[in-house]
Amino acid sequence: MMSPFRPPQTNSVSSLHFDPYRDSLDTEYPKVNVHVDSVDSERVGYPARSWRQVWTALAWPSTSSMLSENPAKRKRSCRSRYLHGLRRAIIGIFIMLGIIQFISIACGIALSFFPDEYDRAVHNWLPSTDGTNTIDSTRWPTDISRDIVPVGCHSHNDYWRRVPLYSALQAGCIGVEADVWLFDDELYVGHTTSSLTERLTLQSMYIDPLVSILERQNPTTRFHRGGHSHTHGVFGTDPAQSLILLIDFKTAGAATWHAVMKQLAPLRDRGYLTHFNGDELIQGPITVVGTGNTPFNLVTENTTYRDIFFDAPLDKLVGTDQPDSSIPDAALFPRTDLGTDLGQGQSGMPAVITASTFNTSNSFYASVSFKKAIGYPWPFHFTQRQMDLIRSQVRIAHQHGLKVRYWALPSWPRSLRNHIWRVLAQEGVDILNVDDLVDATKGVWNTRVFDWWP
Repeated sequence: MMSPFRPPQTNSVSSLHFDPYRDSLDTEYPKVNVHVDSVDSERVGYPARSWRQVWTALAWPSTSSMLSENPAKRKRSCRSRYLHGLRRAIIGIFIMLGIIQFISIACGIALSFFPDEYDRAVHNWLPSTDGTNTIDSTRWPTDISRDIVPVGCHSHNDYWRRVPLYSALQAGCIGVEADVWLFDDELYVGHTTSSLTERLTLQSMYIDPLVSILERQNPTTRFHRGGHSHTHGVFGTDPAQSLILLIDFKTAGAATWHAVMKQLAPLRDRGYLTHFNGDELIQGPITVVGTGNTPFNLVTENTTYRDIFFDAPLDKLVGTDQPDSSIPDAALFPRTDLGTDLGQGQSGMPAVITASTFNTSNSFYASVSFKKAIGYPWPFHFTQRQMDLIRSQVRIAHQHGLKVRYWALPSWPRSLRNHIWRVLAQEGVDILNVDDLVDATKGVWNTRVFDWWP
């Protein structure tokens, strides 16, 4: 017999309640397979719970249930939240660094369109349109460079600058570079053939301006007693300092050679070129060095007079203290490509390179690509092997009396670039191949962690 105090037993909540709204929801959303023992609920004195109450209890556990969790499980949960927050913080930091870097690059690009301090000061070097000097008449005619101190830096791709030649001189660079292309007996200056124009020639950009500057530095007046004074260079603070004009032969070496020799005549006729007279080297205000496809065999062809010197391959030099048996094997192999144009330090080379191949009578620089010969200093410092290689190359080049120059130096980030400049200068590299004239010539090469400007 059924007890009058106990309702009929059921196995689900839905059998106790009829809810039209619930039934309509069940048709739209999947049902949750939750069963509640209504008998147990009534046994403890509580009414049966609806499906909404059960869903809420499952989705949001009570505080008491959280406190009753296993401490190890709660610890893992805290650690998970900590790691998640740490990941978000790291991602946020990298995003901020990316934004800062983007702003820095954008600012660097924007500033490149404005003249720097050297570009603004070059008007002192330029002659006026009426043929007279633009400097104040109360100053001496040789004052154009009296406050400029020469610095051992080379203006890489100088023709790209806002004011070619003059910006480098105003900065104190003792070397400038011009890439020349021979077309129709004329030497045009530019990085590629697509950048060439009719008016930008070796003569208009470098030969004629240098003649004008040197004539201002060496005026002919009645105060010269017989003209026995030494010829002064472009820098008033160091008149004996020669300016190195590096000419990169981009077209066929032999034909370009003869065109360059012809166009140097204005400087040669005035005695402004450093030259070898067959016995000794005579220093002049301008020293011309040929690189690129410059043929070594044409440089050495004339044994009594030379005023174009070779850019020797630094990585192929043989030490004068080494016996012939220690010459690298690559230098002993006969060459069959003497007449071809192979690039810097390779065109027109002799069959065998020995310790006497390169010297001050035929060469001036000893150069090589930094990335090729030394490699990238990673992570941001030189290895012992790289330092030994730099010291060895500098020592051998100086044995030959040549000036050491590395090209293709890393230029970014600035801290790494400054570190490389400082190390090379300390190790005896004679001239730095630079693009940033302002930073290079000031000599303040600090290394800062966040100095990432290009």
